[in-house]
Amino acid sequence: MLPDTKPSAAKEAIHQGKGCLAVLLALAVLVVGGYLVYDQGKALMSNFGETPDYTGKGVAPITVTIPTGATLDEIGGVLKQADVVKSVQAWDNAVASEERATSVQPGRYVMRTQMPAIDALRLLINPGESRVRAQFTIPEGLRLTRQVDALAKNTKIKKSAYEAALKKPQSLGLPAYAKNRPEGFLFPDTYELTADATATSTLKQMVDQYKAVTNDIGLNAAAKKLNRSPYEVLIVASIIEREVNQDQYRAKVAQVLYNRLDQGIPLGLDSTIIYAENLSTNTTTPKDRASKSKYNTYLRKGLPPGPISAPGKAALQAAANPEPGKWLYFTTVDFDTGETKFAETDAEFQQIVAQFQAWCQSHPGRCDS
Repeated sequence: MLPDTKPSAAKEAIHQGKGCLAVLLALAVLVVGGYLVYDQGKALMSNFGETPDYTGKGVAPITVTIPTGATLDEIGGVLKQADVVKSVQAWDNAVASEERATSVQPGRYVMRTQMPAIDALRLLINPGESRVRAQFTIPEGLRLTRQVDALAKNTKIKKSAYEAALKKPQSLGLPAYAKNRPEGFLFPDTYELTADATATSTLKQMVDQYKAVTNDIGLNAAAKKLNRSPYEVLIVASIIEREVNQDQYRAKVAQVLYNRLDQGIPLGLDSTIIYAENLSTNTTTPKDRASKSKYNTYLRKGLPPGPISAPGKAALQAAANPEPGKWLYFTTVDFDTGETKFAETDAEFQQIVAQFQAWCQSHPGRCDS
């Protein structure tokens, strides 16, 4: 006789549970799949018929050259390649909607990346101060008055206009820690001079570049780490710029200056005397070093009250990132090569001073003060 084959209650429950699970899994697949289809379809529908174009005011400054004889199609390609416009189609739409499109002139323009195509076109039609008139370069290490001379010469804007603009430093966009003192904040670099440039806009352009470079370096954070103010780090950078011109020495010079400041030792720098007395020499005399100027670091402890030059990026980086060491002295022993030696003790320092004096004796007229 066969046994009773009717499943137990537990088996029946398990069987029914498996059935429910399969149904739930099938429903989940349908829901997820349906959502994906809906989402992709929505994206396709939203893009259908739209032309890729940027919105907003643009991102980063960029100088674009419109070649002589370029067609509007070619200009669109130039702008697309420079990432000024997002697509050639957007440019074509802008051209089609603007009657003055054919009035775009060849030349160099200061634009912004990722602009709406219609804004890019209208900037080229009415460039105003965006049209580049010329380039000019201001070298590193100049004091403010020399920078003004160089600006007047290279930009053809009157020196008196720069001097007047500097008397209104609040219009230059200086960092708060500058306290309206522009010396050291006109960053040395090569700039594009736009057609409508003024003395004030040119100076502001240089200050803006200082802020961009120091932001890139992280100068404020580095100053805090050094327990200095950003202005003090700028002053140190301005000294480095005047004392050495080789990359391998800048961070060491920064450490020498910080070591002497920490130990209350006068910096004893000819460069600050040269600035104070407006000398055109490389060295100083006992009479020069008796100067009563606050920039006389032979007689006064601490940093001079302000920058003695406009430092470049390398000097700013060195001032923000000194090379660890115990040096208290340095001397450039060869003006031709820029070779600079460092010492921890006065005895070692006297040895490298003797090397420098020997170089001066073998190069008459090179070390006169």
